[in-house]
Amino acid sequence: MSTPKIKTTVEEMVQPFLEEHGFELVDVEYVKEGKNWFLRVFVDKEGGIDIDDCGRVSEYLSEKLDANDPIKDPYFLEVSSPGAERPLKKESDVLKAVGKDVFVTTYEPVDGSKEFEGRLLSFENDDMLIEAGKKRYTIPYEKVASARLAIIF
Repeated sequence: MSTPKIKTTVEEMVQPFLEEHGFELVDVEYVKEGKNWFLRVFVDKEGGIDIDDCGRVSEYLSEKLDANDPIKDPYFLEVSSPGAERPLKKESDVLKAVGKDVFVTTYEPVDGSKEFEGRLLSFENDDMLIEAGKKRYTIPYEKVASARLAIIF
């Protein structure tokens, strides 16, 4: 099974449990690091997620994966919080990040740069408005390669 198909299958397996318990699926990764494969599931909830929450999701998902066996290779299952520098994968994530510090990379230069770190002032009409220092950048969402919350000192 291909990596995108595995991600989709895992998302479909875990989503009902997450919704029932008030969790949000942030991301699913299936990656090879060295000789080992890792299935990483990032979850969150209002007020943050703790180790007991991760354990409950891991136990549920592990049982589902064992029963359905969609992944033929051996792998390690990891369930965790997305962390302080949470990825912004969906438009709804970007909307929630308005007013917060972000780090954004683009596929092609915008105003001569492909990296932007600053305060996300707005997300309207598929444009992100970021204030970095004294400058403001309007970044079309279609040009965003990656975005995440940022801790700026």
